[in-house]
Amino acid sequence: MTKSELIDAVKATKCCNDLSKASIEGVIDCAFGAIAKAIKKEKRFSVAGFGTFTVRSRKARIGVNPRTGEKIKIKASKTVGFKPAPALKKSL
Repeated sequence: MTKSELIDAVKATKCCNDLSKASIEGVIDCAFGAIAKAIKKEKRFSVAGFGTFTVRSRKARIGVNPRTGEKIKIKASKTVGFKPAPALKKSL
């Protein structure tokens, strides 16, 4: 699903059909911005019945350049992981 498809899906619901697409897009942008800030600040964001986003650390490692086959060093980094709630996982 793309962002525009999400906006259309929200617009199609009963509670938001009187809102403009631009206002729905603004709300979605604000929501994702708030989620990103929470993950950055608190290292986790949880939505009951949906799942939990957490910051995960990756260790430094040795990789291979697919073009040349040369070994390269990959730095340690952080990423965001997602663990679905049991209700969401069961519905899949």
